[in-house]
Amino acid sequence: MISPSSSITSLSNPLLALNFEPALESLGEGFYDRVSAADFPHHILRFRNDELLAQMGLDPQQVKDLDLIEALGQFQGREPLLALCYHGYQFGDYNPRLGDGRGFLYGQVRGRDGELYDLGTKGSGQTPYSRGADGRLTLKGGLREVLAGEALHHLGVRTSRCLSLIETGESLWRGDEPSPTRASVMVRFSRSHIRFGSFERLHALQRGDLIQTLLDHVIEYYYPHLQQQSDRYPCFYAELVKRTAELVAQWMSVGFCHGVLNTDNMSVTGESFDYGPYAFIETFDPSFTAAYFDHFQRYSYGNQPSLCHWNLEMLQHPLARVIAPVDLGAGLAEFKTHYDHAYRQRMLQKLGFAPSEILEATDLLVLTLEFLQRSQVNYHQFFGELRQQFKPSWRVDPGHILSESPTLDPWQDQLHQWRQVYHRLLLNYPEAELAVISQRLQAHNPLTVITRSQIEAVWEPIAHGDNWQPFNQLLQQLQKP
Repeated sequence: MISPSSSITSLSNPLLALNFEPALESLGEGFYDRVSAADFPHHILRFRNDELLAQMGLDPQQVKDLDLIEALGQFQGREPLLALCYHGYQFGDYNPRLGDGRGFLYGQVRGRDGELYDLGTKGSGQTPYSRGADGRLTLKGGLREVLAGEALHHLGVRTSRCLSLIETGESLWRGDEPSPTRASVMVRFSRSHIRFGSFERLHALQRGDLIQTLLDHVIEYYYPHLQQQSDRYPCFYAELVKRTAELVAQWMSVGFCHGVLNTDNMSVTGESFDYGPYAFIETFDPSFTAAYFDHFQRYSYGNQPSLCHWNLEMLQHPLARVIAPVDLGAGLAEFKTHYDHAYRQRMLQKLGFAPSEILEATDLLVLTLEFLQRSQVNYHQFFGELRQQFKPSWRVDPGHILSESPTLDPWQDQLHQWRQVYHRLLLNYPEAELAVISQRLQAHNPLTVITRSQIEAVWEPIAHGDNWQPFNQLLQQLQKP
């Protein structure tokens, strides 16, 4: 890792030579405040995402660690920096005192795929929306977001990811971490930082004109296939409903529980970000809640589909200034259909099967969820053992199915019916298809899932000995699920 002794910006820094687009900046100052980054005493690069550098059109071998520190830790040579404005429903109550309180939009660039991407910071200092807080990010908080972004991405979930994580040499005091604790600044790579709450703020200000301006902007940059349609506004909302339903189905299938599903943490591109104190479930428990401060379990694992539906319903209030309520209602009415289809598809793939309308497929999915909830066996271990033990002999004798799982021994009676249905479903496929089933099991069931205990296990060596090897090893496992 590098901690530069000089603050002289390299003129050859490829990050500073990127072709930044002023897409959001062009909307005008009714959508953001111009801010300055904090000055930090030290800069030590702890994580860099070479895959994202390549996605931005850069050769990672030509991007030095010092380049990342200069551009994304010292923020030299980059203006303007924009703290975005938004409101939001937090735990069901409307809060007008929000906005980027410890970060800003660093810039927007085109990827190799031609799409526009945001580089947004977290922990980069105070803004007009800090509300008395220090505008900093703990190193552990940054580490957790790196792990979440990489894990979700490699599990096939639409998500923001971290481009860089830089330790800044400051000590922070936090009520939910042993303090003093170390500080960091993170740069997030995502499609957009425009939130449901970005529209809600304009509605509270009674700026219907700006709602339409923002809506046109979102369609132009993130839904361009709708731009020439006369009914582009209701089509946008209908597609956002579909994207959001598919996203929460992705979370549910991989066992991900978002920490704070407030409307200010919902993206207009249907992408995971700002997940707070997230967690992956260990057992199939719909009441499991990730955030320690969510005392009434509003954002529990099982509530996520209904809460995303509710957030979309709240978004109708500002959008109704532009879109007819009947069209908004028609779009939202499709949420459950989209969710059920996406969830069924992903769960059948975890069981090894292609999406199918075969009756046994529905029976198997229902029996799987009933067994997982009743037995409380480890959710990820169950699917991992399915992946590791699958054999062609399962098609011959149902008694062979998951017969080598000591953890399932106490549940053999309950598994009997499940085995019978799994066997009948296998009989619907020719013997030559068994290799494809095995490949699906390999592709959709990772052997490493980040639990809270794993995060603590990699954090302890960092906190007490600055040993990053366990973190890097875990990261490599997540990136090759």
